[in-house]
Amino acid sequence: MRPGFDYGDEVRVVRNVRNDGTFPGRQTGNLLIRRGSTGFVRDIGTFLQDQIIYSVHFLEHDLVVGCREEELQAAAAPWTPSRFEAREKVASRMPLGIQGKVLVEAGEIGEVMRVLRDHPAGVVYEVHFADRPTLQVPESALIESAPTEGVTPDTPEREAEAP
Repeated sequence: MRPGFDYGDEVRVVRNVRNDGTFPGRQTGNLLIRRGSTGFVRDIGTFLQDQIIYSVHFLEHDLVVGCREEELQAAAAPWTPSRFEAREKVASRMPLGIQGKVLVEAGEIGEVMRVLRDHPAGVVYEVHFADRPTLQVPESALIESAPTEGVTPDTPEREAEAP
């Protein structure tokens, strides 16, 4: 088991990193680092003797987060950013359908199940709308759903300022 990255390497997270309960001061399940963010490897360790864990310092967020090797890629490697991520709520910008039959009206809320970054048409999302089959929807056909108040599980938290 040899590490794929070394101390000081700049890396990018390829999926959202959430608190699994081991990050102090944050609620379990809350977003720590958004997919696509870059940071630098500060330490290399193992978990259960069979997983390499990297302590990555994300300078933009001033956080050091433990990441598994499969959650990282070299920062210089090709990366296609996307507007939405898995588990985010989105709304359809226009009616969506299959073979001329409208299945989803404009403005209906759905949940992103998967992001397809290597699709020939560009970034495409698998979106689940209630009581309908999951649809592959291009990014241009989606908008953000109405935001909810306060911090949500998909909004990185900020540390409370000292008085």
